[in-house]
Amino acid sequence: MLGVDSSTQSTKVEVRDAESGALVAEGRAPHPPTTPPCSEQHPDAWSDALEIARAGLPAVDAISVAGQQHGLVALDAHDEVIRPAKLWNDTESAPDAQWLRGRLDDNGWARACGSVPLAAFTITKLSWLHRVEPEAWARLVRVCLPHDWLTWRLGGELVTDRGDASGTGYFSAAENRYRTDLLGFVDGDADWASRLPRVASPTEVVGRCGDAVVGPGTGDNMAAALGVGLAPGDVAISIGTSGTVFAVSDTPTFDASGAVAGFADATGRYLPLVCTLNATKVIDAVAGLLGVDAMQLDVLALDAAAGAGGVTVVPYFDGERTPDRPDATGTIAGLRSDVTREQLARAAYEGVVCGLLDALDALERVDIGGRLVLLGGGARSPAFRRVLADLAGRPVTVPAPGEHVATGACVQAAAVLHGAWPEWKLGPGEVVQPTAVDRDTIRDRYRVAARDRTARGG
Repeated sequence: MLGVDSSTQSTKVEVRDAESGALVAEGRAPHPPTTPPCSEQHPDAWSDALEIARAGLPAVDAISVAGQQHGLVALDAHDEVIRPAKLWNDTESAPDAQWLRGRLDDNGWARACGSVPLAAFTITKLSWLHRVEPEAWARLVRVCLPHDWLTWRLGGELVTDRGDASGTGYFSAAENRYRTDLLGFVDGDADWASRLPRVASPTEVVGRCGDAVVGPGTGDNMAAALGVGLAPGDVAISIGTSGTVFAVSDTPTFDASGAVAGFADATGRYLPLVCTLNATKVIDAVAGLLGVDAMQLDVLALDAAAGAGGVTVVPYFDGERTPDRPDATGTIAGLRSDVTREQLARAAYEGVVCGLLDALDALERVDIGGRLVLLGGGARSPAFRRVLADLAGRPVTVPAPGEHVATGACVQAAAVLHGAWPEWKLGPGEVVQPTAVDRDTIRDRYRVAARDRTARGG
């Protein structure tokens, strides 16, 4: 099985045995860097990176692609890319998100497609294209997502799956259908039904790449859930450049506050998700202030007591929970002349974790009584592991190291090949038990500092 993780930063691939799930080979290649508010990549860069990443790997029987969610790939009548793809973290469409919310109230949006429009969503990118680049808009014939485009280029049909489609802002996971009426807000004269890819079933063969069957693929968060075997009741916290909190649920989610996105998963269930923009980049920023690298900051943080001596970091360094506040800034509260480097380091980790736990609290209507699973680059950090277990007050499962999104794509590829979801045992990982800390005081202090920052207009 070949599983592909085409993320914002790079392409990672894994080859796994179809029967056991054992890792056979892996590869990676970088993507061009982006710098929001304008975050764009030409799709050709993704296919080039995929070819480099899979060069020299053994032949496979099935392929599946997991890609960064929400991005906009615009194609003309000849299926040529019209312009570089707008990525999920491009915030130039923030005014369009607000404009769309003026066309329908937040409760209406949540009921229609499970989510309130944010700058990340594809529908806002389409609105931006319509508003800012009318010549490009006039050439638009088909619209797809990054993983759709890569699947098509590998030899598949131009299709999508319900997981990734549910992050567009115009697909209802609850009704399992496109809501082209929502796209009518962007352009009421367009024939949207002809512009959108067909939604394939979770284990459908959608094409062939040489001798390998091609699966429908999915979004990166949906693939990560597959890769770690997330079950109903489990919740995952993924700490990367941004942070995400998501759970597998048997029922759809409708959150008019906009905090929870009512996504679908890759299997037929649902994947309610909350996203925060600031995670490991906050750690990198504080490490830079202290003149250390991330590993050294980890050590400093673990040398400080929980609570960081009263120092609190509100980590909205580059925008708040959503991309709609791209000019927002973070704060450091509780600074005194006797604050130590260790305390400031600890406060950075606690601030990121407190923000993620607020996101976890937003999933209150979802059953999350199962495992708490830590994913992403932050899972490799002993400080993040310790702080999350202590402030959550529950055991944290850290899966065995690996590229979990690519692994999830391998899981789907195996399901496509055999017609059933595999039951691979990929290693137990590690469980971090919580220790006794005054978590309520730490989280309350964070909430006060965040509220004060908001009151000042930060």
